[in-house]
Amino acid sequence: MKAKTSLTLSEDLVASIDKLAGSKISRSAYIEQILREFVDGRAQARKDAREIAAIDRHAAQLNAEMSDALSFQANSADE
Repeated sequence: MKAKTSLTLSEDLVASIDKLAGSKISRSAYIEQILREFVDGRAQARKDAREIAAIDRHAAQLNAEMSDALSFQANSADE
C-alpha cells in the first residue's frame, strides 16, 4: 500500500533527480528507490554497529581463545 505525500524541493534538486532517473522511471518511483536504499543502509549500519560493539565487549575473551587455539596448532605442527 502506498501513502501519498508532498515534498517541497529546490528546482535544481528536482532537475538533478529527473536527470538521474531518466525517462524509464517516474520521479516518485526514483525518489522512493533512493529513500528505501538510504533507510535500508541506515538500518544495516545500526545492525553492524551493534555487532561490532558486541565483538568489542568480548574481544579480550575471543583473543584469548584464539591464542589458545593457535598454540594447539603450533604444538601439533612441532610434533
